[in-house]
Amino acid sequence: MFKPLALVAAVLSAFSLNAFAKTDLTVYTALEAEQLKTYKQAFEKANPDIEIKWVRDSTGIITAKLLAEKDRPQADAVWGLAASSLAILDQQGMLDTYAPKDLDKIGKNYRDPANPPAWVGMDIWAATICFNTVEAEKQGLTKPVSWQDLTKPEYKGKIVMPNPASSGTGFLDVSAWLQTYGEKQGWQYMDDLHQNIGQYVHSGSKPCKLAASGEFPIGISFEYPAVQLKRQGAPLDIILPKEGLGWDIEATAIIKGTAHADAAKKLADFSASPAAMDLYKDNFAVLAQPGIAKPQTELPADYEQRLIKNDFAWASKNRDSILAEWRKRYDGKSEKVAGQ
Repeated sequence: MFKPLALVAAVLSAFSLNAFAKTDLTVYTALEAEQLKTYKQAFEKANPDIEIKWVRDSTGIITAKLLAEKDRPQADAVWGLAASSLAILDQQGMLDTYAPKDLDKIGKNYRDPANPPAWVGMDIWAATICFNTVEAEKQGLTKPVSWQDLTKPEYKGKIVMPNPASSGTGFLDVSAWLQTYGEKQGWQYMDDLHQNIGQYVHSGSKPCKLAASGEFPIGISFEYPAVQLKRQGAPLDIILPKEGLGWDIEATAIIKGTAHADAAKKLADFSASPAAMDLYKDNFAVLAQPGIAKPQTELPADYEQRLIKNDFAWASKNRDSILAEWRKRYDGKSEKVAGQ
């Protein structure tokens, strides 16, 4: 027997389920793992119709994955990847340009100069030396104050740093040394530093964690893990070498061809918003939106002024040749990964 009320109820139920079905947004990221939950919850609270599906790895690996997927993109957006990597994707025509709602509040140095931009900055991270004072005293090591100090014979085998092929922090180090010293002297510096490297690892934060645990007395890393570990009681001195700090911008972008363009734009809007900057300020001392960051007592007040003049276009253009040369010279000390 025909039951029109039952049919209407079924149709309304199906419509209701469809109306409230969430959009799954696949977001690639190199953010630190402990940051993901907070950022995801804040975005989804503001956009209850969208659910983030994270794909997370280190900067170099995420960059390589995106490039490998160029012809069949799997990501909808990127939230938290080095601007130097996003510049490469932009050169490959892989990013959609979009001006988020709060673009006018973003510092001009911390966004793609094109209008509308292909990527928009979130925060800045910079090179830092993590120095274990307890281990240093045990081993009779003096405290370095410069990058050049790290080539002293007393540090032989005592230093761990990120591999630039897999780590954005590692690449910003290498790029900065080449820009600061010039290419010839930059490679000579890295030759000398290599004599003191115990291992190259595939993470920007791992060298600081290894220094904090005492496995190596010195880790070349960046300020976020250094500050977090020091707050947790690790016996670390945070050293900002006097020659200046290599740095990069964590940034957000939309992948061209996404089937979820509207949701990706909402992510870009949120990432550039004061609400998101309020989240970023808990982790970083320099934000893409000026006037929101709060001083971190573990870092000097002039921290931002210590950043080198960074040529992102040069770094992106020369990334492949820099990494090829680096691998040829130094890859023998790289940490082995599963399956190797």
